[in-house]
Amino acid sequence: MMTTISRTLRLLQGEALWAFLPRPCRLHTSACQPNSNRTSIACVSRQKYGRMYPVLLVRPDGSTIHIRYKEPRRILSIPVDINTLPEAERRARLRKRDAIKLKPKQEAVFDDDDFKLDDYRKFWKKK
Repeated sequence: MMTTISRTLRLLQGEALWAFLPRPCRLHTSACQPNSNRTSIACVSRQKYGRMYPVLLVRPDGSTIHIRYKEPRRILSIPVDINTLPEAERRARLRKRDAIKLKPKQEAVFDDDDFKLDDYRKFWKKK
């Protein structure tokens, strides 16, 4: 019985001693709580945008409405269905398309009369 009393007194003395010592500051310490913010080190690359953006949609008849779209654009136009157009207008649109496709590309021609190949032969000759 005496030993239990002496143990209890020693414990009380130890607690009293800790009460007088300065306590460590724990401002910048935190418990380890693994979550999604801790596991991601870099930016997550996405194929699609995570939010929807306000976009102006232009219909084939010329009317416009505001919609929410997955990519940030100012204007989005719906293409005209050629099969629903009258024959004359359809031919005119097809002619316009073909004129753009068949337009020949102009190559730039550089004429330099002062250039002489013999002046530069010394640079590519092996010594």
